[in-house]
Amino acid sequence: MSPRSLFLFQTTWARWALPRGISGAAIAAAPRGWPGGSMASQPHSLSYVGCNFLRQRLVLSTLSGRPVKIRKIRAKEENPGLRDFEASFIRLIDKVTNGSRIEINQTGTTLYYQPGLLSGGVLEHDCSPHRSIGYYLESLLCLAPFMKHPLRIVLRGVTNDQVDPSVDVLKATALPLLKKFGIDGEGFELKITRRGMPPKGGGEVIFACPVRKVLRPIQFTDPGKIKRIRGTAYSVRVSPQIANRIVDSARSILNKFIPDIYIYTDHMKGSSSGKSPGFGLSLVAETTNGTFLSAELASNPQGQGTAVLPEELGLNCAKLLLEEIYRGGCVDSTNQSLVLLLMTLGQPDVSKVLLGPLSPYTIEFLRHLRSFFQIMFKIETKPSHEELQGGEKVLMTCVGIGFSNLSKTIK
Repeated sequence: MSPRSLFLFQTTWARWALPRGISGAAIAAAPRGWPGGSMASQPHSLSYVGCNFLRQRLVLSTLSGRPVKIRKIRAKEENPGLRDFEASFIRLIDKVTNGSRIEINQTGTTLYYQPGLLSGGVLEHDCSPHRSIGYYLESLLCLAPFMKHPLRIVLRGVTNDQVDPSVDVLKATALPLLKKFGIDGEGFELKITRRGMPPKGGGEVIFACPVRKVLRPIQFTDPGKIKRIRGTAYSVRVSPQIANRIVDSARSILNKFIPDIYIYTDHMKGSSSGKSPGFGLSLVAETTNGTFLSAELASNPQGQGTAVLPEELGLNCAKLLLEEIYRGGCVDSTNQSLVLLLMTLGQPDVSKVLLGPLSPYTIEFLRHLRSFFQIMFKIETKPSHEELQGGEKVLMTCVGIGFSNLSKTIK
């Protein structure tokens, strides 16, 4: 479906579902004492301009129950309006919710979103090959614990690219982070069944997440020392030897610092290797206190840019991991916004986390948290006194809003 054409997703309400004038999400997702939680009040909508941070706005709108209107989406560009990958993301949000109302004008430059109930269940979604599955998965990680039914979704598309976090990195870093907040259980998994590289994709991922009524607050202020490094060197539709060359070059740097390094080689063949050739490396450093810091690199898509040597890719990825370790903190820069959201939605108790330097994406996310949930973080900079401690750290403190998944009690 072209994002420029007019499309209106509207799931019709059952007659018995809600009394007139009441937003479904206001009841489903609002914490106790929250303005949208009272049956008398309709939460007022927020208005934004431009296409930046579209995912943040739609995810926070869904969780808070507040409608959002976004205007002038690439209004001055030659090809105005929503792109294919953004339209695909909106379709995904529509699939995981029930009763959402989504209106897009004819040029695709204005979007109105009124959130519904997070329903979950067993789903499938074909992601746009212009962005990686990680683009969609990052938002699902924020929403999945608050569904009415446990989510089990099959996502198809590009598993590894140069723009978004890969599925490998999210599996190694985001899943342990969710477990710290009490989101765990048998039905909690992220599995790559087929790899897909850009531009044609062809990968497949299964993500399953149990639901939780409440999140527990965390005190995560001591990252600990690096104890081991794990990684995956993957290659599809190229020589299997390429993965071994990547491993050797990455180890040539990392072996100088720590002996406990194991990098798996993952060479998928046949139907499980997707539709395009490519290779890459994802590395994760684990600390004594359960912190995971990640870095990754992928080869240029087929037919785009100059060819990358496997040795060069391995060296650069190892250097990126060392840079991430220097930045430090208890959560790597990929998952900063996820940990801040889960702290916000936690019980009305103090949560603390030590982060490395905040990324521009995280700074904007903090502004959005203030708009949607009226929550502000106490931010303290911790200068590094010792040379071995790396860059400046930031201690983030907040009191959770007591968000409760009311759907969890409905059988």
